[in-house]
Amino acid sequence: MKQCTCLGFVVTTGQVGDVTQAQALPAGQEEAAVMADQAYDSNALRVPVAQMGAEAVIPCNRTRKIIIPHDTRAYKLRNRIGHCFNRLKHFRRFATRDDRRTIHFLGFVHLATAMIWMA
Repeated sequence: MKQCTCLGFVVTTGQVGDVTQAQALPAGQEEAAVMADQAYDSNALRVPVAQMGAEAVIPCNRTRKIIIPHDTRAYKLRNRIGHCFNRLKHFRRFATRDDRRTIHFLGFVHLATAMIWMA
């Protein structure tokens, strides 16, 4: 499976939730759709996705009062994101994050994604 193209990474500290950083990732991208799971269902993420002219393929959280429909066919392709992270976790340095400095870890992330993409 060669389709592991990572468009961006944001390294957070400790127990910071992913959804707090997700709105920064689509900035500057020109994609047709942004896929995410229910944990990323927030208006703070949907607004930047709509501004870039992309479709948000994000199923609604149970607590949302007004259900926003999503493309279920496109959502089934979301497993490719999980496959990409699974391949990255084969690198022990990525899986355990032994680097003390963020710049060293992020440098290795870029190297690992390039190695996966070339394989």
